[in-house]
Amino acid sequence: MTWGRVARWTVGALALGSVVAAAQDVAAPPQVRTEASAVEPTDAGVDGGIDAADASGNVILIIGDGMDDQQITMARNYLVGVRGKLVIDSMPVRGAVQVLTVTDDDPGKPVFVADSANSGTAMATGVVTSRGRIATSAGKDEDLPTIVELARKAGLRTGIVATSSVADATPASFMAHINYRFCQSPAAMVQVERKGVVIGDCSQDLKKNGGLGSIAEQVAASGVDVLLGGGGEHFAPNVEGGDHSVRRAAEEAGYQVVTTGAALVAAPTDKKLLGLFSPDTMPVRLRGEGGRVGEKPERSALNYLHWALGTVDQPAPMKCEDNPEFAGVPTLKQMGEAALRHLSAPGDDTPFFLMIESASIDKQAHKRNPCGSIGELQQLDEVVRSALDFADAHPGTLVIVTSDHGSGAHIIPDRSLFATFPVPIYTPGHLVRVTTPEGATMAVNYATNDFPLEEHTGVQVPIFANELGREVIAPVIAQPDLFGIVKAHLGL
Repeated sequence: MTWGRVARWTVGALALGSVVAAAQDVAAPPQVRTEASAVEPTDAGVDGGIDAADASGNVILIIGDGMDDQQITMARNYLVGVRGKLVIDSMPVRGAVQVLTVTDDDPGKPVFVADSANSGTAMATGVVTSRGRIATSAGKDEDLPTIVELARKAGLRTGIVATSSVADATPASFMAHINYRFCQSPAAMVQVERKGVVIGDCSQDLKKNGGLGSIAEQVAASGVDVLLGGGGEHFAPNVEGGDHSVRRAAEEAGYQVVTTGAALVAAPTDKKLLGLFSPDTMPVRLRGEGGRVGEKPERSALNYLHWALGTVDQPAPMKCEDNPEFAGVPTLKQMGEAALRHLSAPGDDTPFFLMIESASIDKQAHKRNPCGSIGELQQLDEVVRSALDFADAHPGTLVIVTSDHGSGAHIIPDRSLFATFPVPIYTPGHLVRVTTPEGATMAVNYATNDFPLEEHTGVQVPIFANELGREVIAPVIAQPDLFGIVKAHLGL
């Protein structure tokens, strides 16, 4: 490009920017929300406005943490090709879920982006709460009854399976009550720190202060029939005020504790089961080539002087590869099938509730690692197949697949739609250019912030179900409605 053309493009671009700014200045003002239209927390027990089935049956609720439509599309493109179908694509019911969150100091005021704690609480209790809370109310800090607790009280079997720590936000929301999600162990209750920064405190929930203790202590005492996932390090410290570990407390409460895939397979089905297969979150199946994650485009010195000058080099394409740390770890499918064996004893038709979470779709999105997210969505798709097969063999089993919130990954053009303009065009965020098995390049952009960890997003999330969901799941529901739908199908 000649300097004359650069000058003309620069002047034109500056003029265009002035026009855009002027248009924004005269745009319609935002509508003022009246008192009558303010968003309010949703109470427990709603069912989306559709009568639930009369007969009680099993419920398998499968949650893809951070699994919005961008993540599903990424996984489909890579795993089965753009014209292929995932297992979830074949499910006969599909709708959308509005994710609801409120502020802690004013529970009538909405927040537009959730975390896994408050969204998990919405599904587990039917109540909208604030971020970070585990089955406790915003503002008043009251314990909220969970679907697991209601099911156990009614004599039903219950199970929790997750690829995170079993004391992490989503699984904890179904069986614990605490004001802050990161108080996972007795050693992390007061002045909880990350990287030397105090990020929260759960002193009010200490047993000596009348609370229920850490999440791990509550899990050990939960009575849930099957608990499988990671999180062994949170069960290693001694219980508050005691001389034995949380793991020992779980064993004294009747749990058989297993830590390997072989032990999981061999575990008897007539005893409560706690599987702890990693210190914290379980290793993911896939990673970026050589461990690569999102990278920023490299700008030339001239481009720093003016956006229309110089050059910008995009990160090189890469493939996804097996994560060597995943070898020997039970898969989500294996854990899910083990839970189903334990919950469906021959000759006993007592209904059960099972929650299964693929946790690291979101955790890998935080790390700007699309390959990691793709592998964990593949794990979810595999366990969905197992759940649907179980439902086919056990009529009356409702299978629901959904997400808790959106995550910060977006598929963008690998070649810009505006590439004919003779100026550098690039993302200001972090980019991964994934070479798919079809030989194409899928560009995945992360640009919610410039912090080491990417944010969540405020999008509605998908919901899928087998045929039993057709009469009970409306095309669009609020996230707390799931509680009422599950509660009704369980006959509670």
